[in-house]
Amino acid sequence: MNPDLLQSLAVTASLAAITTACLMLLTPPLAWWLARTRHPVRPLVEALVALPLVLPPTVLGFYLLLFMSRDGILGGLWHTATGESLAFTFSALVIGSVVYSLPFVAQPIAASFRTTEPGLLDAASVLGFSPRQRFLRIVLPVHRRALLAGAVLGFAHTIGEFGIVLMIGGNIPGETRVLSILLFDQVEALNYASAHLTAGILLLISLITLTFTYAYLRRES
Repeated sequence: MNPDLLQSLAVTASLAAITTACLMLLTPPLAWWLARTRHPVRPLVEALVALPLVLPPTVLGFYLLLFMSRDGILGGLWHTATGESLAFTFSALVIGSVVYSLPFVAQPIAASFRTTEPGLLDAASVLGFSPRQRFLRIVLPVHRRALLAGAVLGFAHTIGEFGIVLMIGGNIPGETRVLSILLFDQVEALNYASAHLTAGILLLISLITLTFTYAYLRRES
């Protein structure tokens, strides 16, 4: 197999795995808050979370690039702490992917959290469970199917990213060149034989991931 393809496959797999792990740590508390709160600011937070669904990836990538530049807030802090630039690095890809894939994970989990039986939480409270214990020991196990679905959607969506990756990561072999960028390069060079192979790998990964997930969810139900 082409070394460039193997290299891009490794970058893509690492990006999808790390992004999914970050999302599964950050998203459940956010989704629980969105599902339960009546705070007036909730519509604004929901809109911000859902923004990547409607905003062109290049627009979101442009603002993230400014945010991560040395003159930007995050980029400036990063440069002060590490002495290096944040933009056009693998770390920038992870941050951008978390932002871009957030609604694909948060929305199905929040929708599932809204179906939580109040009596279940009341009973746990009577038994002396703290809010944190109720969330970790009752809410998360009860909604494990939604958590899995969100994780799979986040993973699969990250694998197929293009616009965000190109804007904030560029096309650096071995660091930011993911499979979608490699596919673009191959098509641009009219190397359709290699492009077919790269596209086929992306299609196969997505199909296998979704198939096994749906089979698991069906068995769980």
